[in-house]
Amino acid sequence: MTVRPRPLIGVSTYLESVARWGVWELEAALLPAGYPRLVQRAGGLACMVPPDTPEHAAQTVARLDGLVIAGGPDVDPARYGAERSPRTGPPAHERDAWELALIDAALAAGVPLLGICRGMQLLNVALGGTLVQHLDGHAEKAGVFGRHPVEPVPGTLYADLVPEDTAVPTYHHQAVERLGRGLVPSAYAADGTVEAVELPSARSWVLAVQWHPEMGEDLRVMRGLVAAAGS
Repeated sequence: MTVRPRPLIGVSTYLESVARWGVWELEAALLPAGYPRLVQRAGGLACMVPPDTPEHAAQTVARLDGLVIAGGPDVDPARYGAERSPRTGPPAHERDAWELALIDAALAAGVPLLGICRGMQLLNVALGGTLVQHLDGHAEKAGVFGRHPVEPVPGTLYADLVPEDTAVPTYHHQAVERLGRGLVPSAYAADGTVEAVELPSARSWVLAVQWHPEMGEDLRVMRGLVAAAGS
């Protein structure tokens, strides 16, 4: 009997100037363990994709069956033609450039793509959209994930995966303002914030969510990516 290999899912990472472990204090490419664990629990093989030069994005994506753009720092407002709000965090120029290149490469190659929190915001920016630089009520306090319900939009990819209202782990203060080209909303929060978007015109499966599925027990969104990556 032939055993089908598990799809290889790349997850973009942080690049931190200082991280500590054991006796070491060094620059590090790192990723919260919830991301690879979620990929593994959903049936995929997880690999970390640290920042690189943008011209290497297409070669990187070509080795993957699926791609996750992970959460992280605020997107530089210059990327969507806005002035920086006092409540917007410091820019992560290298990561912005790399992950935008990864998104472009995945869309061009038809590689299934999942954006998580910052990943959703960056997908929107990659397609010409803009962001709300601060909103309240979507984070408890610094370093603490909250929960709130999201409502799926019937007939969307997300609603096919998760047809009911669901309380999700959340930690963000930015959100989609003007939607990027071709993106459609597929879930909303009670306050009207767009909580998920998808790209029906894409060559492959493309979905992004504003919350953090790696901090919860619901595997359905990641299973959707893994299934698309393995098809």
